[in-house]
Amino acid sequence: MASKSVPPAKRDLDGVYFRVMRDGQMTNRCFSDLTKGEQDLIMDEYDASQLRRLCHILSDTLREIGDEINLCRDI
Repeated sequence: MASKSVPPAKRDLDGVYFRVMRDGQMTNRCFSDLTKGEQDLIMDEYDASQLRRLCHILSDTLREIGDEINLCRDI
């Protein structure tokens, strides 16, 4: 799955991996390390149950990161 966008830095934060092309080779990248276009291609194939599960995983990951570094958004 190729995208014209510059891929984000590889951080391996969310643990939901997909095979994508990087520098001419297939590699595993976390959902949060994909370009928006790559994310859209994946989500286009997901049903409501799969999207719900992905949202829960991403939410749990965000909470864990915030808890780990005691991060609160200042609104």
